[in-house]
Amino acid sequence: MTDASPPPLPVMPQLIVGLGNPGSKYEQTRHNVGFAVIDALARSWQISLTENRKFQGLFGEGLGPQAHKIRLLKPLTFMNASGQSMRAVVDWFKLEPQSVLVIYDDMDLPIGKIRLRLSGSAGGHNGMKSAIAHLGTQNFPRLRVGIGSPKSPVSQAEKDAISHVLGQFSVAESKLLPEILRLVEEVLEMSLKQGIEKAMSLYNNRSLEPSQD
Repeated sequence: MTDASPPPLPVMPQLIVGLGNPGSKYEQTRHNVGFAVIDALARSWQISLTENRKFQGLFGEGLGPQAHKIRLLKPLTFMNASGQSMRAVVDWFKLEPQSVLVIYDDMDLPIGKIRLRLSGSAGGHNGMKSAIAHLGTQNFPRLRVGIGSPKSPVSQAEKDAISHVLGQFSVAESKLLPEILRLVEEVLEMSLKQGIEKAMSLYNNRSLEPSQD
């Protein structure tokens, strides 16, 4: 009689990274929703973020839900070089890439929709391209936060995509943003309590709708 192998341990984040661009010019833009998530988590979990030159980012560590040790990072390298900052933290704390959860904006998802995955490609996102290059693998969890896509003819698509992601949320979207941040926080708290797979099963089909007024 052979022994059944034990089930794999759930994937638990040890470092949560939000992608964005530094500077007041980019504050409140759709492309910086990853930064907004980290700021919200830092407030909720009472983790102080301070600039760390070694990590090229704003960094903090403390206790998340159920007293889990957690680290938060906002790379200050600009989006295209986000992986440099992540790599510095991973090397310093000797973390496995699988314990790094990256949060970023996604035009392919409507506003109010999120998608948690254990691995995958960059999907054209420059911050994720840098993350994959510097971590040396695609096998790390990520949470995509929907920012919707610009309504434009195909000929204008590329130009409008840039102005869309670097633009600020509309009035209706801005009203929904606090709810989105709360939803993301719930997802991350579940990931820390019961693992990313459990959070995926519970939250990947959730959706928030902007009000029409």
